[in-house]
Amino acid sequence: MSRARQPPLVTGISPNEGISWTKVTIRGENLGTGPTDLIGLTICGHNCLLTAEWMSASKIVCRVGQAKNDKGDIIVTTKSGGRGTSTVSFKLLKPEKIGILDQSAVWVDEMNYYDMRTDRNKGIPPLSLRPANPLGIEIDKGRFPQKDLEALFPGMSADFTSENFSAAWYLIENHSTTSFDQLKTAVVNLKKQANKKNEGSLAYVKGGLSTFFEAQDALSAIHQKLEADGTEKVEGSMTQKLENVLNRASNTADTLFQEVLGRKDKADSTRNALNVLQRFKFLFNLPLNIERNIQKGDYDVVINDYEKAKSLFGKTEVQVFKKYYAEVETRIEALRELLLDKLLETPSTLHDQKRYIRYLSDLHAPGDPAWQCIGAQHQWILQLMHNCKESYVKEQKGKDIFFSSLHSPMLDLDSDVRPSPIGHLSQTASLKRGSSFQSGRDDAWRYKAPQQVVFVEKLTKLVVSQLPNFWKLWISYVNGSLFSETAEKSGQMERSKKNARQRQNDFKKMIQEVMHSLVKLIRGALLPFSLREGESRQYGGWEMKSELSGQWLTHVIQTVRLSYESLTALEIPNDMLQIIQDLILDLRVRCIIVTLQHTAEDIKRLAEKEDWVVDNEGLTSLPSQFEQCIIHSLQSLKTVLDCKPGEASVFQQQKTQEDVCQLSIGIMQVFIDCLEQLSTKPDGDIDTAHLSVDVSSPDLFGSIHEDSSLSSEQRLLIALSNCCYLERHTFLNIAEHFEKHGFQGVDKITRVSMESLKELDQRLFEMYIELKADPIVGSLEPGIYAGYFDWKDCLVPAGVRNYLKEALVNIIAVHAEVFTISKDLVPRVMSRVVEAVSEELSRLMQCVSSFSKNGALQARLEICALRDTVAIYLTPESNSSFKQALEALPQLSSGTDKKLLEELLNKFKSSMHLQLTCFQASSSAMMKT
Repeated sequence: MSRARQPPLVTGISPNEGISWTKVTIRGENLGTGPTDLIGLTICGHNCLLTAEWMSASKIVCRVGQAKNDKGDIIVTTKSGGRGTSTVSFKLLKPEKIGILDQSAVWVDEMNYYDMRTDRNKGIPPLSLRPANPLGIEIDKGRFPQKDLEALFPGMSADFTSENFSAAWYLIENHSTTSFDQLKTAVVNLKKQANKKNEGSLAYVKGGLSTFFEAQDALSAIHQKLEADGTEKVEGSMTQKLENVLNRASNTADTLFQEVLGRKDKADSTRNALNVLQRFKFLFNLPLNIERNIQKGDYDVVINDYEKAKSLFGKTEVQVFKKYYAEVETRIEALRELLLDKLLETPSTLHDQKRYIRYLSDLHAPGDPAWQCIGAQHQWILQLMHNCKESYVKEQKGKDIFFSSLHSPMLDLDSDVRPSPIGHLSQTASLKRGSSFQSGRDDAWRYKAPQQVVFVEKLTKLVVSQLPNFWKLWISYVNGSLFSETAEKSGQMERSKKNARQRQNDFKKMIQEVMHSLVKLIRGALLPFSLREGESRQYGGWEMKSELSGQWLTHVIQTVRLSYESLTALEIPNDMLQIIQDLILDLRVRCIIVTLQHTAEDIKRLAEKEDWVVDNEGLTSLPSQFEQCIIHSLQSLKTVLDCKPGEASVFQQQKTQEDVCQLSIGIMQVFIDCLEQLSTKPDGDIDTAHLSVDVSSPDLFGSIHEDSSLSSEQRLLIALSNCCYLERHTFLNIAEHFEKHGFQGVDKITRVSMESLKELDQRLFEMYIELKADPIVGSLEPGIYAGYFDWKDCLVPAGVRNYLKEALVNIIAVHAEVFTISKDLVPRVMSRVVEAVSEELSRLMQCVSSFSKNGALQARLEICALRDTVAIYLTPESNSSFKQALEALPQLSSGTDKKLLEELLNKFKSSMHLQLTCFQASSSAMMKT
């Protein structure tokens, strides 16, 4: 059966050399599918499977055993792949021997010291076996590499207790730079040590010779007596004597060695105590070390020491160890409280929060520190938001009190909270993503900006700066990254993920509460009418002297939009941020309403700016100002009307469409009323004070002069000219701009506005015709019958009478006045004047009871002269009137009368040729062009 996987291949080991029991990490390929698949692991020929820890198919951790070979391969064997190969090797180093009093980073197990050269346990103090300096001179360690010494003395050792001790190696290693005189001194020292050792042995033997001789004599005497007598009496006495001798020997030995043995026992106990202190000094010094490390902030060191002490002495039964370990637990409990206080302390960085949570987790703190930190951060953010509102409300009230004590209008910033459009455009043009949160904003801008606008910027900056860390802390809590990603911490990670799943709804409520507070605080400052009755006190409190202008609301909308984008970048679910979208929609709607309302107010003030200066088309600057005012207003709303990703159309609600439509119609109607007010203002009520606005204007004094000389008829003509231009151009252009910006009901706005404009136009036209036509019409009858003229008794006509010439001159004056203002109005005005005159003339003719021959000829002459003169302005109504007037006259019976009529007509036209030029067809064509 073939194996499904390739044989294991070891490609790396770290470290690649070390002594026995060194922990190494083996990396490679196909190192097994799991812990059970690993069945063999050898390093330098030693089986290391017992300490092996399978991490993944490419990683194994184990400890190197006491191998025989100094260097060898790393062989991994698995069930699925069989015996593997290795591309790297491991070098086993010889461990350095560590004395009892030598410092070591690892614990050295105690052992029975052996004299390797005599191969027997002497039972003497270990310190005497390994003197620190056998030569008795100063040791000067050389710089010879250990590897070179091992190669130079193969199989030998510099340890003088070893069987393979090499004196040359020892001298090179410890006295390579020692002078020859010092070496001579070392020889003398060695001889002295050897003599002392021999003398000590001889003295020991000499001191016990008498005892040995007595024992020997006693034994010899006993032996002789037993041989000579053989009796029980002698045996008994000899036995008693032997016992006495032995007792004496024992007493003598005790007397001789009592002091030596006492010193030995005391030395052994002192040595044992030192060994205990040396071995367990970690525990004895741990409470003090914990205090010092806490003061220095080395919490990692404290935790590592605590874990080590807990593993060594956590379950000890030794009272001394229990006492010191209890002191350690007391210090650790104080550390837990300190770390918890630091964790809940605000403000703090996300890095510090994660660090303190890991510390508390490693110290097995009760409860859930991570969740406690999340709760504390949540409450702190809410408190910051409300404190921000309270501080700005108090600051606003303080400013109001300050300004109320001043009477200078130059310092009254609240008199008009709307900034200039140019200033606003310069501010919004530089507003890019994140720029609204720049702290280096001009102080003058903050001084001029309404307090609510500055508050919204500060509030959104606060939330955008604090919420990301709050959200990231939760994400770390969810995925368990608050804890170290090691095998030892896997249990903590799983518990953290489980707790996060259980508290997911609670955290969602926290985020929603922050979002609700943010939105309601902004509503309280900008849209207080949208709050409920119980929420006004908590989220409101602002003094609303006047509502913010559209420009400031646009700035606020941009600020809130940037905040929304920043929060969206955190991948916060959209349902939690929907409330901000609702706020943006309400702000956009309110901004449009306020902007249109303020636009209507600005247009109402346009009447004060009318200078009555007419251009070549008979227009003043008023229609252009009106159109520019609306265009500027719509352009200021462009960013508000445009929908950002995720935003709904501002016109999605029917009520908003209706409100905007009515406001737009109202704006048009305000301007129409403005035109009517200007056209009907009496001469004495003309206000020219507004012209002092721009003293640098070159037309200023000319405008004042022309304005002061205008009559009411001229103002009516100018208003009529403006109305015509509005109907043909301005209103249509405005409708296109409304459609371009997505306004709804543009057709209705245009229709209603056009109807209202036409009504005004008709009223003004009728007023002008009444002012101009009535005097002409009224002069006809008195003129006809001047000098007691009688149609029944009159002379032969000699020409057109003066009344008709005067009427024509008055008509020519009307023509001149209209032509001066607007050429396009001439046909319309002249047609109506002609209609009025023809209608009156027809009525007068029809009122005559009878005509004589000469009277009929005179009447026909005057009617035909008037008709032929104003022929280009005849309408069906005027033609009908002339026809009726002629029909009321008797018909000419003779050719002589017709010839006379024709001659008199030609004579009239010739004599008044200059005056009648304005009624010629060429003039009409010129006017139409």
